[in-house]
Amino acid sequence: MDNSTRYAALWITRSPIASRMGDWRLAAAWRDHVLHTHDPDTRNGTSMASVASLSASLQQRVSAALAAAVPSATGADPLLRRSDRADFQANGVLGLAKRQKADPRVLAAEVAAALPTAGGAGADGDDTIAAVEVSGPGFLNITVSDAAITRNLAARAADDRLGVPLKEHPGTTVVDYAQPNVAKEMHVGHLRSSVIGDAIVKILEFGGEQVVRRHHIGDWGTQFGMLVQYLIEHPHELDHSEDEGDTGEASMSRLDRTYKASGALFRSDEAFKERARRRVVDLQAGDPETVALWQRFVDESKIYFDSVYRKLDIEIRDEDIVGESGYNDMLVETCDLLEKSGVAVWSNGALCVFFDDIKGKDGEPVPLIVRKTDGGFGYAATDLSAIRNRTGDLHADTLLYVVDVRQSLHFRMVFETARRAGWLTDEVTARHLPFGTLLGKDGKPFKTRAGESVKLEDLLDEAVQRATAVVREKGEKIGLTEEEITANGVQVGIGAVKYADLSTSLGRDYVFDLDRMVSLNGDTSVYVQYAYARTRSIFRKAGEGQRAVAHPELPLEAAERALGLHLDAFGDTLAEVAGVYEPHRLASYLFHLASLFTTFYEQCPVLTADGGPAQVENRLFLCDVTARTLRQGLWLLGIRAPERL
Repeated sequence: MDNSTRYAALWITRSPIASRMGDWRLAAAWRDHVLHTHDPDTRNGTSMASVASLSASLQQRVSAALAAAVPSATGADPLLRRSDRADFQANGVLGLAKRQKADPRVLAAEVAAALPTAGGAGADGDDTIAAVEVSGPGFLNITVSDAAITRNLAARAADDRLGVPLKEHPGTTVVDYAQPNVAKEMHVGHLRSSVIGDAIVKILEFGGEQVVRRHHIGDWGTQFGMLVQYLIEHPHELDHSEDEGDTGEASMSRLDRTYKASGALFRSDEAFKERARRRVVDLQAGDPETVALWQRFVDESKIYFDSVYRKLDIEIRDEDIVGESGYNDMLVETCDLLEKSGVAVWSNGALCVFFDDIKGKDGEPVPLIVRKTDGGFGYAATDLSAIRNRTGDLHADTLLYVVDVRQSLHFRMVFETARRAGWLTDEVTARHLPFGTLLGKDGKPFKTRAGESVKLEDLLDEAVQRATAVVREKGEKIGLTEEEITANGVQVGIGAVKYADLSTSLGRDYVFDLDRMVSLNGDTSVYVQYAYARTRSIFRKAGEGQRAVAHPELPLEAAERALGLHLDAFGDTLAEVAGVYEPHRLASYLFHLASLFTTFYEQCPVLTADGGPAQVENRLFLCDVTARTLRQGLWLLGIRAPERL
């Protein structure tokens, strides 16, 4: 048994208890207990070493071969990619041949000859490459060996992080996402920012980045003068009665009742309107009584926010909530600094920043208004103060804003203003990650029949109901208990909503169709979750002595090779996603992995493999690496993976 096979067998019996008892079933159960009673966030877990993917290994080998054929080509990019003609295709020879004024096929043949292949000249025991073929005008079609695939997966299996490396030079990234408004009910418009932001945070943290979450809630503005004044005159409106309790639903009921009543009075009573406006001044001045009553609205809203985000399975920590009010003390100084530096100028009574390339339909400049004519501060002043805080106090080198596409011009102007003022330097990246709109089946923005925004909780509840019906239909056939059906219905329903969002590229709109989302067929979270549950079912059915062990000496079937190569690309995929902040690439990877596993399951019997015990062990090994990869990938998207489905 070689080393890769040894440590592939070791990780499944890592527990000291299981090792002493020598029972592989107990070992697997213990490992499952550890794995499934904690989120699989192993950025701080035991890591033997990061594992270079076969793609990265080939990249180095082809680069070296290019340099051997053309000494001046040291460091040349092989332009390696996956191919349907072989495992990989290298296209870099063409550009190199053009620069060298050489025949690309002749040069490709020289590069191929310089590559170490299994059993070939210069291999020196390197059996990673099984074959190289020159194709077309100078492409290199490269096939890796079965042994190399299994060895690489065995190395990944021996690592808690599946061989995914931590970022070599991590920085500090502030992610601004999940921005509900105090005293207002959350609607579908809050879904995408929350789900996308949560996934980006998880992926960046898994890669080793220091991430600071920021929930820029709407907790400041003229409406709070109205609300506070109404509470002064109706002091028991936010009291918690025994009938209502402290639930999120009860909190929203109290807030909604107060908001509607105060709004009606504001519109109908001029005297109250004047008192409310004076109360805004008191709030901005920091009057203790006014601030204390304002804080009651914030605290009541947090109870509601917490209930919605628990339902959405997203963690919102109190210390991460820094709303508009959090920058209130900086607003005057921000405006003064902009004015003194000449970045902002007074125009028609407002402090503005102008841009040569931003004009309205009439051809007139469209300014960024930092301070309004009435002396109040616009959103720009708050966002610019937040940038000062995030770069100056938090020392962030990357600022990400997960906000809908309609705010694109606003952030473009804010970022440019901050750069002119020196608050954003060349060492700091600021990016708006705009997302599209949630649409109904009619292709229009998702609304109720009455034309109102759909409440987020209503949408989530319906998703869970639909998913539970699907789980029940299939679950009763496999003996799921009512408790399992209920729990799985929640995980599948919430997962369906998240996956539909995350599998869509950020800038695109998408249609909210629950029937499609909870389907077992097609690109849905249920399909991916079902693939995971199928891997677990295989282990439950495994016989005594049937273990998951890697056997690099065994040849692989086509479906095994395809599955293994895709599993090996997990780390590369996560690096790509973290680099471009596009979670849909991970969703696509997981769907493809589930599809490849389904093909493997159908074409390669696992527990009844006709190649003997070693083949059973090797296929169980592929099942286990698939299960761990699916579960980790889903968790990074904020989606749970039921054990039975």
